[in-house]
Amino acid sequence: MEIKELLEAIAKSLVDNPERVAVRAVEGEQVTVFELRVDPTDLGKIIGKQGRTARSIRTIVGAAGMKLRKHFSLEILE
Repeated sequence: MEIKELLEAIAKSLVDNPERVAVRAVEGEQVTVFELRVDPTDLGKIIGKQGRTARSIRTIVGAAGMKLRKHFSLEILE
């Protein structure tokens, strides 16, 4: 799935430990949830100040979903 690859590429470009980035897609009836896991030391870089980076990544995922006429959600896991 190209959205999963996009998420991996974005996350790997933001963190210090790109080998620890993992994205898993959980397909639901109406929504596909992407679970993003990073090294605990990189969690702050993915979330950003006041959650701005995470919000931006979610916006990109949502826009891609609109283009594909699907609903996507992003969960950042510790």
